[in-house]
Amino acid sequence: QVQLVDSGGGWVQPGGSLTLSCTVSGSPLDYNAMGWFRQAPGKEREGVSCMSITDGSTRYAESVKDRFTISRDNAKNTVYLQMNNLLPEDTGVYYCAADPLTIATMIPALYRYWGQGTQVTVSS
Repeated sequence: QVQLVDSGGGWVQPGGSLTLSCTVSGSPLDYNAMGWFRQAPGKEREGVSCMSITDGSTRYAESVKDRFTISRDNAKNTVYLQMNNLLPEDTGVYYCAADPLTIATMIPALYRYWGQGTQVTVSS
């Protein structure tokens, strides 16, 4: 059984930065694909970034390219999402997710395991 604990959200002014963390417990065989997703009030959950643990390949949504960076620390079983130059439209609840998928994807429905979510609010 894979369990995810995500953290690091908070309030930040536009242009600020936050780093989200997702600590994973369970067999690494059960979570090759790691993803970050977000959900704003009244909107569907959308993919932000994802990573394949086996080869380190990454993908980003167009709206966050060049501002967000996904990374991992294998020794700590933790995946990070560094978010820079945050915009008000980045506000939402951010979730990390994991799945044995061979290829990481930003389609929420394909992920089996989810963190509890962490709120990110960007406002002045």
